Amino acid sequence: MISKFISPFKNLSKFAISVLLVFLGFLSCNSNLNPANEIEVSTFLSEKTSSLDKVAKAEFPKSLKPSKSQDLSLASWNIRHLGRTKTSEDIYEIANILRDFDIVAIQEVVAKDPAGAQAVAKIADELNRMGAKWDYQLSDPTKSPSVYISERYAFLWKTSKVSLMHRAYLDKVLEDFCYREPFVAAFKKKGSSEPFYVVNYHSRKYNDRPEEEIIHFIEYPQRLDSNRILIAGDFNLSETHEVWKPFYRRGFKSALQNQRTTLKTKCKKGDYLSHPIDNVYFTPGIEMVQGGSLDFIGTCENLARAREISDHLPVYLEFKISDDNDF
Repeated sequence: MISKFISPFKNLSKFAISVLLVFLGFLSCNSNLNPANEIEVSTFLSEKTSSLDKVAKAEFPKSLKPSKSQDLSLASWNIRHLGRTKTSEDIYEIANILRDFDIVAIQEVVAKDPAGAQAVAKIADELNRMGAKWDYQLSDPTKSPSVYISERYAFLWKTSKVSLMHRAYLDKVLEDFCYREPFVAAFKKKGSSEPFYVVNYHSRKYNDRPEEEIIHFIEYPQRLDSNRILIAGDFNLSETHEVWKPFYRRGFKSALQNQRTTLKTKCKKGDYLSHPIDNVYFTPGIEMVQGGSLDFIGTCENLARAREISDHLPVYLEFKISDDNDF
């Protein structure tokens, strides 16, 4: 009787041991279940995206790397069709390129559906995973002649370096003069009570005479009652255009000189850059430390992948704020 009673438990015990051995074998073959062996997000990037990442790191000015410097840095970037066309890889790459700047002005955020605003939120979220605290603000859609021309702008900034003094706004005064009226923000540097202004702008196309819009920007020092102004964006004309001559006479300067900032559709003899139309212009109350463009392409082999992110390079200005606000 006892042997009959024990026999089923022997069979059950053998079955349990077999299940346990299979489970332990599964664990040993899948050691990545251990949190200590988790794979970082960056390892999921495609080889092409990883290549862009390496180029961007190599090209980034060493002096702009996070430090205790009292200087500030502004990046401006026309990110083509920033909206639903951007993948998670694209968003990561955009954030990784921008991570070491203090303020970022973005043009060409899609306005006709929520995907543009969502893409900016994703960039901000990705930046916040990279070691610094970021905040951001989007503009409303611009009051453009057509919904196909209307866009949003965006500002992103490191909260440890600057703060927004009040909500940025679309410049209603220029609605009737600009296809996409500029987006104006008043920032103050941490530890300072004095504002400086960043004007975020994307002009009409070159054939539509963007100079007819730009000439109105010469009034910003009087309108904002400030000599600490940066006008950043895609101007669809270069810093040598005639429209800038009265600006220069009043003390404005450009961060870039004769630097091409747009990408060709195809490489020609190893050259993938096209037009010098993105820039940062600034008043005498802003002192330039250095300025330029960030070439994250590097070689013709990366051009197709780069154009999935944007057909423009980011441009930047590292600057000091002058104590003199006279103009």
